[in-house]
Amino acid sequence: MSNRALVVGASGIIGSATSRLLAERQWSVAGLARRPVAQAGVTPVAADLLDPAALSKALGDLAPTHVYIASWSRQTSEAENIRVNAAMVRNVLDALRPSGTVRHVALVTGLKHYLGPFEAYGRGSLPQTPFREEQGRLEVENFYYAQEDELFAAAARDGFNWSVHRPHTITGVAVGNAMNMATTLAVYASICRFTGRPFRFPGSAVQWNSLTDMTDARQLARHLLWASTTPAAANEAFNVVNGDVFRWSWMWQRLAGWFGIEAAPFTGEPAPLEQQMAQDAAIWEDMAAKYALAEPDIDRLISPWHTDADLGRPVEVVTDMSKSRRLGFLDYRASDEAFFEVFARLREQRLIP
Repeated sequence: MSNRALVVGASGIIGSATSRLLAERQWSVAGLARRPVAQAGVTPVAADLLDPAALSKALGDLAPTHVYIASWSRQTSEAENIRVNAAMVRNVLDALRPSGTVRHVALVTGLKHYLGPFEAYGRGSLPQTPFREEQGRLEVENFYYAQEDELFAAAARDGFNWSVHRPHTITGVAVGNAMNMATTLAVYASICRFTGRPFRFPGSAVQWNSLTDMTDARQLARHLLWASTTPAAANEAFNVVNGDVFRWSWMWQRLAGWFGIEAAPFTGEPAPLEQQMAQDAAIWEDMAAKYALAEPDIDRLISPWHTDADLGRPVEVVTDMSKSRRLGFLDYRASDEAFFEVFARLREQRLIP
């Protein structure tokens, strides 16, 4: 049987990278999003994941063999996160049930599996680092767990295999994405260069000094493809990171160097980007006009709240990938080079000067 993929969240950082990889591998690819963007080799499908009737109509004729779910919607509380994001997974899988063609569903969650939801991020009793898949769930409500439960229930009922993928902070390119550290930092660095403001690390002393890791969107896409086509990886949860570790005290200098600016000395105190960039919309509009940038609305490019959450964590965050390695996934990405390639793509697309 030929491989036919449905990528849910195809316009996002993860979904666009996954769609691109599958199309390059000559898969038949449908990309589902509320507002799909054009991608070579990808059939756009427009639907709201919270509208079961419209979703069933949009997906009725697709008959995919593999489904990749890389979409979530931020809500005002974790209770609402659970209600909305669990429904999104449930609605997709319910809409695909009549076809009976699905062989594997891959769900992307993340390290909040170990760190807890935003309401209790990095607080309380956490597993020891490096995080390992067998460490299990925290005793706290978490929309990742609710999404997993929807996946497990549908798999048991409908007879397909599954995989769960837990990346760390993801680097990639996608305008309008809520989890977009690389683009946020690129815009911030560009503003610092334009205005002469200091390029200040926004996070905590723990993150500045501790070891950490990241996940490039293309690394994650390869991991999704590997797990969904490798029998030994069926019905397993996996961490997925680039394969290197670093300290932000080193990486911040590397990022500053790419933009040709000096990294400000770290004072030991956080300097959140939500505060640093609170008045930058007008500055960005001026920059967009001066440099003929493609997106003058800074809010379409940056997610300072999410970058602050990642860089402000009070605990070390480093991830073990031994489980994937033992089963044969050996791909590697250098995290500084992943940042640089995102910056280069942003410049090529005239999203930064």
